[in-house]
Amino acid sequence: MSGRRLRGLYFVTPEAASGRTELVAAALRGGARLVQYRDKSGPGEHRLREARALRALCREAGALFLVNDDIELTAAVSADGVHLGEDDAGIAEVRARLGPECVIGASCYNDLARARPAIAAGADYVAFGSVHPSPTKPHARRAGLDLLRRAHRELDVPICAIGGITPDNAAPVIAAGADMIAVIQGISEAPDPEAAAHKLQSLFAEA
Repeated sequence: MSGRRLRGLYFVTPEAASGRTELVAAALRGGARLVQYRDKSGPGEHRLREARALRALCREAGALFLVNDDIELTAAVSADGVHLGEDDAGIAEVRARLGPECVIGASCYNDLARARPAIAAGADYVAFGSVHPSPTKPHARRAGLDLLRRAHRELDVPICAIGGITPDNAAPVIAAGADMIAVIQGISEAPDPEAAAHKLQSLFAEA
């Protein structure tokens, strides 16, 4: 997967299912370049229907659609990729299952040493965070701007930053080297999600 498309605002859906499709549509109108479907608890049929609907929205907008953790759902809806955490399937296994065109992202938390084997195994991008205190994961490991700067210097795949990122604090994160900023509540809890997404995406043009 070419890293050229792995840049910009990366909207991660909130766990609460209510209004999720509308939030994704607003984020895409605001310019989001990637969307990650994150739902670990919903019924299988509901998740399948919703993922298909969100994939269609992303394709219409020219954005990439990824699924969090679930390899089978990724395959079932022909998603563009999957994002994996430390307790999920191995990258090489996922690559063999989903093929060479699938975008595979790997969470590396606050540990640069995790990124190198992930990249060697075939990860297309690596994610670090929480950059700021996160209301979604208040006890998440913290990864500061110095880590992002080092990752940008030393790694040869796109870097994604996540955790507590909002329109008001995102600019230094991008300046530190983040190719993507993954945002949940900075959009989902904003008074105007589309406007928040637009402000976040516009920061990449200024970087």
